[in-house]
Amino acid sequence: MASLSLCSSPSSFSPLCAAQKQRLNLSLSRDAPNIPFLSRSLSSLRLHSSPNPLPLHPHFIARLSEPESSLAESEPDSGVIEPEPQSEPLVPELPIPEAKREELFAVVMVGSRQYIVIPGRFIYTQRLKGANVNDKIILNKVLLVGSKTSTWIGKPVVTNAAVHAVVEDQLLDDKVIVFKYKKKKHYRRKIGHRQPITRIRILGIAGYEDYPAVTLSDIDPALQ
Repeated sequence: MASLSLCSSPSSFSPLCAAQKQRLNLSLSRDAPNIPFLSRSLSSLRLHSSPNPLPLHPHFIARLSEPESSLAESEPDSGVIEPEPQSEPLVPELPIPEAKREELFAVVMVGSRQYIVIPGRFIYTQRLKGANVNDKIILNKVLLVGSKTSTWIGKPVVTNAAVHAVVEDQLLDDKVIVFKYKKKKHYRRKIGHRQPITRIRILGIAGYEDYPAVTLSDIDPALQ
């Protein structure tokens, strides 16, 4: 830039100015950007691999470093997999069912009500006065005894038939709400009542064998 200021006027032209201009041209040509792809042909261009490739993940490096034998062992065989021999299932021994006894039922009258009783089951009856827990009782008013094949019908009761039972508990029935109301009289009464009852367990039915029985063949002769 100093050389330009020295040779700005035409009166000061001298060989010194010419030398300064030559130096300026050399400096400009030296400072010009070097663009190689403009001076070279496209056929001379070559692709070069990067000297510093991207680093691999440690998992892949360890996988690649494993020997081929270990990889072969880890891979499953491509052949058909034979199923393992299975042992024969053990069949549990079931107990032999016992012959069922002839099922009986009876209709008995306790107080003013009739109940169907079956041996082994329990029923709730009206409060039996004078009966305590674990007391054994006998119900003599047996109106009917029946089984799968025969029926003993009483007239009005089955002679000598009796139902044996045991008293299990003396308790009160569920509460019943009694509500009384009279309209326009301001009269309302609400009370609760629990009826005393007795639970008895039926033990068995006996004494009906000598009474004449009625079968299906007696009712319909075509069934003989």
